[in-house]
Formats: sequence, structure tokens, C-alpha cells
Amino acid sequence: MQPRNMSMSGVVDLAAVKQAQEAKAKAEQARAEAARTGGAGAVSPADLVIDVDEAGFESDVLQRSTEVPVVIDFWAEWCEPCKQLSPVLERLAVEYNGRFLLAKIDVDANQMLMQQFGVQGIPAVFAVVAGQALPLFQGAAGEQQIRQTLDQLVQVGEERFGLTGLVVDPEAEPGAERPAAPERPAGPHDAALDAAVQAMDAGDLGGAVQAYKNVLAEEPGNTEAKLGLAQAELLQRVQDADPQKVRREAADKPGDAQAQIAAADLDLVGGHVEDAFGRLIDTVRVTAGDDRNAVRLRLLELFEVVGADDPRVAAARRALARALF
Repeated sequence: MQPRNMSMSGVVDLAAVKQAQEAKAKAEQARAEAARTGGAGAVSPADLVIDVDEAGFESDVLQRSTEVPVVIDFWAEWCEPCKQLSPVLERLAVEYNGRFLLAKIDVDANQMLMQQFGVQGIPAVFAVVAGQALPLFQGAAGEQQIRQTLDQLVQVGEERFGLTGLVVDPEAEPGAERPAAPERPAGPHDAALDAAVQAMDAGDLGGAVQAYKNVLAEEPGNTEAKLGLAQAELLQRVQDADPQKVRREAADKPGDAQAQIAAADLDLVGGHVEDAFGRLIDTVRVTAGDDRNAVRLRLLELFEVVGADDPRVAAARRALARALF
């Protein structure tokens, strides 16, 4: 989805959004099936903490992360702080009752995984949510800080990625094989969404915009269509732009609303999220009337592209409020 070599890195991954929506449906089906069958397919509390190596990483972490956030504890036998942190994480994994899965990785035996995650020292704690890696914290941390981090992780997993977690049954046999979740039936707008993504990949931004609008006309709350439309419209605005000219005009006219809006679009397409937000917030401060409103509206559109749960959006919303009032 990068027509004319434009990058959307650091903004939004529509494939991950769709994967998360499918994961939510499958997880809910699994939980409903477990409830219907009296716990069949549930895991035991002992299965909430697992040892993971390089050979099992894809199945134990990446695949599982489409149904539950996976917290990774990088540790080693010789690491004294690890001996303080690991028992706390293991206890909380059981206490959170399936809202996250704890994967323990011995760095001495899994050097490749340590390098892939860029671990500089241990203990180091990461999370994988819907296939996406997130750093949580490094070094020994207090239990209150750990709980706050886990609460935020669970909230992001549920609200942004639709992960409903694992069903835990104290009577389940540890290590029992869980049946695969049933396949999700095709939704009423899947064909239209697939067509929109294909249009994006082919550089047909107008076709993608119309396809996403068609979905939203029938289902205004469709998350994938909202994100897709915001991204397609952004790319459509910048596809014929001369970056040097746009940035020169923005530099020469710091108070010109349209010049700053055009530059902010380029910032975001290049993955410079904070620069795009900061540019428009600064412009709000020095404009008034229709110009100011135009800048504010474009900023709200860029918030849609990045996603409401992104911490950069939350910070920018606060800064916008201060600039407006």
C-alpha cells in the first residue's frame, strides 16, 4: 500500500487491523464454545506461564498473540534481578486469569530471539499483541508499576485489537491440547474491503476511497473501513505533491494554514507522526477563524489515520486543547 514509493511506516497497518478483527471473532467463538461445552478448550492456570524457545516462538508467541497478549520475560539463571521479577510476573499471570499469557525466554539458550528484540540487558519484558512487538520495561520493576503496565496492555489488547483472552478452567488438565477455533464466516463487507485493499496496492486511490465509503455507508462503525478511508484519502492528497515545493512553502509561510496542512500530510506519510501533529498544533496557535478551523479538522483527520489508542494521539489531543483554549 505504498503508491509512488510513499511510506506509511509508523502510522497504521490495515492488515494487522483486519487480522485483529478476525482474531476477536475467533476468540469470542472459542470462549462461547468453551462455555457451551462446560470448559472444553479452556486452559489450566499452569498453562498461563510457558517456556519458549526459538523453535516454538512462532506457534507459542506469534500465533497465540492473535487471541491473547503475550508478555515475554527475557531472563537467565545467573541474573539476580530476574529472580526477583520472574516470580512476580508468574503470579500475576495466574491472577489476571487468562487476560495475558507469560512466555519465559532463557537468553543464554535463545540468543537469536534476544538479538531480534534488541535486548540490551536483562531482565527485559516485551509484549506481542496481534503479531506486533511492544517494549514494556527493562530491569527490575515494582509490582505497582508492573500492574499498571499490564492493565494498559490488556486494555489495548481488548479495545484496539479485540483480544478477549483465554478461557481458564481450574479443573482443566495442564498441557491439554486445545481445539482450533472455528473459522469465522465471511462478513457482509469482506469482499468490498478486500477490493479496497487491492485498489490501494494497485495505486488506485480513488477506487479505494470509494470502496471504503461504500462500506461506511452501510456500516458507519466499521473500524477497518474508517482507517482505510483515512489512509487512502491521505495518500490521495499527497500523491501528486512536490515535496520540496511543499516544504519550502511551509518554511516560508509559517502562519499559512494550507501550507502547513500540506506539509503535515507529508510528515505523516513519511512516518513523522509527532512532527505532523506538532506542526498543526503550532499553526492552530497562530491562526484564527476559518483557517484555524481547517487546521483543526485536518489534525482530527490525521488522528483517525494513526488511531485513537496511540499515545501520540492522546498527547496531541491534550496539546490541541491547550492551544484552542
